[in-house]
Amino acid sequence: MSFDTPNGTRGARQPRAGRMMRWFNQRTMNRLGSKGGKFMGMDALVLTTTGSKSGVERSSPVAWFAGQDGSWLIVASAGGAPRNPAWYYNIAAHPDRVQIEMAGRKVAVTAEQLHGAERDEAWRQITAAAPRFAGYARKTDRELPVIRLVAQSS
Repeated sequence: MSFDTPNGTRGARQPRAGRMMRWFNQRTMNRLGSKGGKFMGMDALVLTTTGSKSGVERSSPVAWFAGQDGSWLIVASAGGAPRNPAWYYNIAAHPDRVQIEMAGRKVAVTAEQLHGAERDEAWRQITAAAPRFAGYARKTDRELPVIRLVAQSS
């Protein structure tokens, strides 16, 4: 499926990647990568993508939800900002060069954006488990992309 969600025209302020934010994210990713756990009260993982322009690996902590058949669902919410997060474009450029890490386990995954009824079903599951995502959706005029991550077979 295509990664084709355009940016919106309104939404929450996207956090700046300043020194404190980078320090906090790095600390969070170190903990999630080694021990797993929660971030802001939700199950979280470390998402590693390949830069769409630079080709450099980038990592971000992201909330995840259980998908069908052992997959992971993530949302490119950016807290309800008008723009998609940078990792969304990295995944769009390289959907087969994505890795997740949690509790000391690294898994190579392939990413696909959900659309239509499949997205709607996943969205209901996500907002039931974490109502804050419905709040993020209300802040912006873009549809928040739902991405399914499936383990690559070795």
